[in-house]
Amino acid sequence: MSAAGAFRDGFLTGRVALVAGGTSGIGAAIGDALASCGASVTVTGATSDEADAARRRRDFRGGDALPLDLRDPAAVAALVGDLPRLDIVVNAAGIIRRDAEHDPSVFAEVLDVNLTGAMRLCTAARRRLAESTGCIVNIASMLSFLGGGRTPAYSASKGGLAQLTKSLAIAYARDRIRVNAVAPGWIATSFTQALQDDHERSAAIIARTPLGRWGKPGDVAGAVVFLCSPAAEFVTGAIIPVDGGYLAA
Repeated sequence: MSAAGAFRDGFLTGRVALVAGGTSGIGAAIGDALASCGASVTVTGATSDEADAARRRRDFRGGDALPLDLRDPAAVAALVGDLPRLDIVVNAAGIIRRDAEHDPSVFAEVLDVNLTGAMRLCTAARRRLAESTGCIVNIASMLSFLGGGRTPAYSASKGGLAQLTKSLAIAYARDRIRVNAVAPGWIATSFTQALQDDHERSAAIIARTPLGRWGKPGDVAGAVVFLCSPAAEFVTGAIIPVDGGYLAA
């Protein structure tokens, strides 16, 4: 199918998508974008409060928002099993504990959510995605490629997620499941609000970014929609930076 044909109105109609970490920020933009293309979207947050807040959003476009603890394999399997079908899985859930991640117990907690949690969801979803020849998109980071002195666990988890993406792309290809990732750069969300508010650091980020601005959650969502579309039907194992050229500079 041509790229033009892939992006006709409603081209994801009839597809069912699950966006882990889709109650806010980049994940919310991804859920909204998939829904705008016709998909039936369920987003998850770490707590019931997060899920409730997402459903109350005036511009919420998903079908439902549910709490999900990615550290709980039974809960992950139950949620996946309750869906009517499954075509798209997006792993956008993540936590960060700046500076505290040098404590090995905190380090382990961050990896358990960001990396092992993604693996739990992929494993639980594999059979259902095989039935629909679906796809997985993992949300990596520019810290999949760069170090983070204050965030050793977050950086390690995102580096691991990049390698997990490649490994599962090979393993799941026999089931006709595509597995890709996007690696956001500096995106303007509540996650990065402190940096946005620090004029000096924000200016330095923008100065290194060839496109000369902070990214928007929708910039990342667009790349995810592409990877979920028929236009990417021969793309698997890819990690696409969405960073305004930051890594290239």
